[in-house]
Amino acid sequence: MLQKVKKTKPNLTGGYFAIVASTYNARYVDSMLRAAKKELQQAGAQKVQVVRVPGAYEIPVVAAKLARNSSPPLSAIICLGLILRGATTHAQHIGEAVSNALALLQIQTEVPIIHEVLLLENEQQAKERCLSKEHNRGMEAAQTAIEMARVMKTLENDEG
Repeated sequence: MLQKVKKTKPNLTGGYFAIVASTYNARYVDSMLRAAKKELQQAGAQKVQVVRVPGAYEIPVVAAKLARNSSPPLSAIICLGLILRGATTHAQHIGEAVSNALALLQIQTEVPIIHEVLLLENEQQAKERCLSKEHNRGMEAAQTAIEMARVMKTLENDEG
């Protein structure tokens, strides 16, 4: 069952964020992107960099470049894309490759990578998860990024 995204009052002191978003299935991804940017800005993010890529498969390489080379270091990277299943297994392969790459990248770089590259069965699911204000996965991704930035900052403070 699809659950409503909880409206939170995000409170962030600065923070540098990047959003890597595919242009494929733009109607849905653009909606998630707008919601994510709005949530980060309302929370007080110091900077939000947006990088557009052709499709979901291209997201991990750009996320890797950002995670390793951004100055100042990023608080989190949000990855937004939408893959719709078709008649072949291609979508499944793309989804698994992206998921595996993002998980590995997060561990290697210790930069939170928020995975909202959705693999969906049909456009109705996409509408429910991307175009609705109650279930927008872009907003949810930004909330997760904010929380992970807090967690990582706490861990840094504990180490020092």
